[in-house]
Amino acid sequence: MALRLLHTADWHLGHTLHGVERTYEHEKLVAWLLDTIGRESVDAVLVAGDVFDAANPPTEAHALWYRFLVEAWRRVPHLQIVVIGGNHDSAARLDATDPFLRAMERLHVVGGITRRGGQPDLDRLVVPLRDSAGAVRAWVAAVPFLRAAETGAGVEDAVAEGTRRFFGSVLDLARARRSEDEALVAMGHVYLVGAKVSELSERRLVVGNQSAVSHDIFPGDVAYAALGHLHLAQPVGGRENVRYSGSILPLSMKERVYEHGVVLVDLEGPRAARIRPVPAPRFVEILRVPCDREAAPVEEVLAELARLPRRGRGPDAARPLLEVSVRIERPEPTLRQLVEDALTGKEPRLARLGVETGGLDRALSGAELTALGDLRPEQVFLRKWEKDFGGAPPPDALAAFHELLDRVHQEPA
Repeated sequence: MALRLLHTADWHLGHTLHGVERTYEHEKLVAWLLDTIGRESVDAVLVAGDVFDAANPPTEAHALWYRFLVEAWRRVPHLQIVVIGGNHDSAARLDATDPFLRAMERLHVVGGITRRGGQPDLDRLVVPLRDSAGAVRAWVAAVPFLRAAETGAGVEDAVAEGTRRFFGSVLDLARARRSEDEALVAMGHVYLVGAKVSELSERRLVVGNQSAVSHDIFPGDVAYAALGHLHLAQPVGGRENVRYSGSILPLSMKERVYEHGVVLVDLEGPRAARIRPVPAPRFVEILRVPCDREAAPVEEVLAELARLPRRGRGPDAARPLLEVSVRIERPEPTLRQLVEDALTGKEPRLARLGVETGGLDRALSGAELTALGDLRPEQVFLRKWEKDFGGAPPPDALAAFHELLDRVHQEPA
């Protein structure tokens, strides 16, 4: 009997895009996901990290997550769900509910690495997957986002090698428990070499001075590797069975061109017989003016805005989000007001106004303030270091910055 998996990741519940909250989109996508689980007769859902957008998500995000779990089990009584923590998640928050929910034998949450007797508790990371009749068909090596100390990497030891060893240990334990006709599945929230990154929305996975590991951490006997972190759905290293499912919705304006969704995987014996990406619907469109280039003069932008459709009757939360990019040659103190006036009565909502100055002092136009919100923390740090010290920071300073940034992200708000 085949075992059908649904691989998903990077929900980022609680996310806002340039100040616009995404609750409406997430509710629609969760409903679509529940329909997909039922329609496709899914046996197990693998959620490969970043369930939430922040360590301390809003109440609405928590409520939606628990509604998904309850409704999924109502529709598919035998459904199993395996969840690993991502770099945006609070490991402690995810793990807090695991003992209670695991007692139901249908949810296994690994928010972070716990220890037993001073050593990582690897038993907790190995999960059997059963078919609708209750027979074990696969074993999952479920590894959450690894921080430097959890890889076992020392001062002279590359973090990538520590990550490889950690995955290897968990996979070895899963191998020891599986029979020859059961599949070996891996889950990880990692950045693999050669994969494409969305720079404006993905927090880099950097520990020490390492940021990526090779796809060969998943040996040939791994039937499928369900990955999270990168928002573009993609296989890695030419291997269709080592794959990022991608996020379920665009998390930056640049991601509007991605095809978001989930992946269905049919396991037959020890192998993945079929791997099928399933595109998710776009419940809120993301538009750009100008639509055919990076930026345009004010007059051209205003003319294009005038051609946008008039406001319809749908809910405000369903209106398209709009990015406007203007090129100016002199200060335009009323630029925002001009754009907002042009959008009066229009269907799209202004989410971002970008300014390309073409050599004009950015401070005069106020564009620096707009651009700052688009920068990742690392970019701000690198620019500040270059300004103060005239070059790039040394590796130990950059490593210290990333460790500090990771601690800040994990602190409650």
